[in-house]
Amino acid sequence: MWMENKLHEECGVFGIADMSGRRDVVGTTYMALYALQHRGQMSCGIAVSDDGVLRGVRDAGLVPDVLDQNALNYLGHGEIAIGHVRYGTNENADRASAQPLVVRHIKGNVALCFNGALTNAAELRRELELSGAIFHTMTDCEVIAYIFTRERLKARSTEEALEKAMLKLKGAYSIVLMSARKLIAARDPKGFRPLAIGRIGDSYAFASESCAFDALGGSLVRDVEPGEIVVVKEGELSSIRTHCGQGSGLCVFEFVYFARPDSVIDGSSVHEARQRAGAFLALNHPVAADVVVGVPDSGLDAALGYARQSGIPYGIGLMKNRYIGRTFIEPTQTERETAVRIKLNAVRHVVEGKRVVLVDDSIVRGTTSARIVGILREAGAREVHMRISSPPFVNPCYFGTDIDSRDKLIACRMNHDEIARSIGVDSLGYLSVEDVKKIALNNNLNFCVGCFTGEYPVEPPACVEHDKYSTPISQSAKKPKEERN
Repeated sequence: MWMENKLHEECGVFGIADMSGRRDVVGTTYMALYALQHRGQMSCGIAVSDDGVLRGVRDAGLVPDVLDQNALNYLGHGEIAIGHVRYGTNENADRASAQPLVVRHIKGNVALCFNGALTNAAELRRELELSGAIFHTMTDCEVIAYIFTRERLKARSTEEALEKAMLKLKGAYSIVLMSARKLIAARDPKGFRPLAIGRIGDSYAFASESCAFDALGGSLVRDVEPGEIVVVKEGELSSIRTHCGQGSGLCVFEFVYFARPDSVIDGSSVHEARQRAGAFLALNHPVAADVVVGVPDSGLDAALGYARQSGIPYGIGLMKNRYIGRTFIEPTQTERETAVRIKLNAVRHVVEGKRVVLVDDSIVRGTTSARIVGILREAGAREVHMRISSPPFVNPCYFGTDIDSRDKLIACRMNHDEIARSIGVDSLGYLSVEDVKKIALNNNLNFCVGCFTGEYPVEPPACVEHDKYSTPISQSAKKPKEERN
């Protein structure tokens, strides 16, 4: 995959309620998912409450492929709708792992979707399985659905059940949940993943990023606070703050890479944060050069910040083919190299004979960086000096990205000079941990920087859960007879 060496975010969520019936909530959700498509390209779906009847469509694929006209006709209109776009690991690329989940239980149906990852998912799953629960996927969303449903059997309301369920959930989660008459959003007590409240006309809506409201002609009201549960019922907004006040740990990569630059997260502009990151790089890693070039897309703003701070001209030295998705697969080495050229090409006039400062958001495995440097060299770049708008990635992330092992990280295998030689650059500079914490002006939350420091806002899981039954028997370790059966 072209993007196999980049960090992947798990997903994006959206929800809207309009009990008047004047707004097409399904069509609105469909357009919102387009605005959030960058957060996940593996699967997507929409669920709707139409006069209390819940229906859903979900499948593997991009928004226009899954939610075609037949799917939209089936969903109808309704009064409340939630939607989801997802990136997941290859083992969870099937339809069953797509969201939202529609859950039918004795006290009424609900649909839910979430962004993040539970650190105690394996523990909760085992507890539930031993009590007779049957799981159809390895997703954390299904675990959340089970925990919520059990609490709902004892609770007086949907929001009370979610409040009780949150006592058992650990890790990162931004949840959007819909019952027959309510739309509910909840953010984990540390606020790892973003979740915002917006207004679209007279309707309240929730989204992972404010850019979804902008795309629909709406406006950002505020962010859901860490630990807060927000309920929309009959057009009125209410809040439950039982789990608030436990500190914060927003993932700093939302500003470095994940979010769209036109989004505002917890009071800070993503675009401005990336420019500040570039400015810090220019101050701490200056170099004599002729042009500053950013790697599309998330490296562009940082490159602009570097150029402004350093006084070196900014140039569009790399062009991205936007008609190839992240799941563009090349089965052979030759085809992989060709795919990089199809996806990204140098503007020879900008880089030929020049000393180039190349700005990117991160180096994970290093292979993609080496290929991009090679493209610039072949286009005639005399020197390539790489600047990275984040610190070295040296620890796994347990809160909603796909880096769950140090084995995948080049900074764990090589020192600074070895990485520079490996990717073929004349010099290499990273943003410091101290500076990455300062890139988001006006942000009112602390950042999680555990992937750089190994210090996490909550205790990481003892081990990362994998589906042992997805491994062929011939390849698995020797097991007891009853387990092999």
